[in-house]
Amino acid sequence: MTQTPDYIREFEQARPMLIGLAYRLLGSRAEAEDVVQDSFLAWSATDRAVIAQPRAWLTSVCTRRSLDVLKSARRSRTDYVGHWLPEPMATAEITTPETDLMVSESVTMAFLLVLERLAPKERAAFVLHDVFAMEYAEIAAQLGIAETACRKLVSRARVNVRQAGNTKPAPRDLQQNLVDAFRTALQSGAPEGLARLLANDAVLSADSGGKAASIIGPVKGPDRIITFVTRALPKFWSSFSIEVAEINAQLAMIVRDGLSAHAVVSFIVNADLRIAEIMIMRNPDKLRSFDLMD
Repeated sequence: MTQTPDYIREFEQARPMLIGLAYRLLGSRAEAEDVVQDSFLAWSATDRAVIAQPRAWLTSVCTRRSLDVLKSARRSRTDYVGHWLPEPMATAEITTPETDLMVSESVTMAFLLVLERLAPKERAAFVLHDVFAMEYAEIAAQLGIAETACRKLVSRARVNVRQAGNTKPAPRDLQQNLVDAFRTALQSGAPEGLARLLANDAVLSADSGGKAASIIGPVKGPDRIITFVTRALPKFWSSFSIEVAEINAQLAMIVRDGLSAHAVVSFIVNADLRIAEIMIMRNPDKLRSFDLMD
């Protein structure tokens, strides 16, 4: 049996952390995997004998490449069709100590949406320090800025995150209530359970990227959301199967047409533990990881 080279084994040990970092910076699992692959190619081509701290080196390469992709992505999103949402990611099977960071509150949809509003370097500095517990001096060196500037970036990001409100997962029993109420409203037309959970300023949004049939603008307010879920959606989803799964550290719904994922429905709750936003992912490019194998 051929033994795996040390440099590959060393990279694979760092891969979960690198995926977690790139995913938070980009809000896209597919782009994160591309960045990590680019990082591996750089790792394979470099003189590893002169690298004293491989993990720090890989983190630096992954961060810089993520920032390059993020800047490009932000330009392209000005032409994005409809409402952009982070790519959902299944987290239930991520249980090893190396990957615990992936299932923390810093991977919720609410948190990713807050990160999306931060400037690229501000976002990177905050994630590296407050999520991955890196020192300011090391982050500053990776970003090519002074340590004092790095501290200011993290401080400003913290303010923005606090002002955004609740970014933590809902309590587990409430998560179950959310999916049960939505499913009941969708399949039976009974709105009472969902209506009790909706905040007065609740919003339902969808991301199709212009590649699937979907609403373009948000549906605002409990009454309109209830009407949409009980009257509009059943016309298209009545023959589809529904699976409840842990996605971005919270229970969500996967709607499937046979083996293909048709939609993922996720929820954000506010500080009062009411639904602030219902997010429906319809972009097929962001649903591929949820397709079932034949």
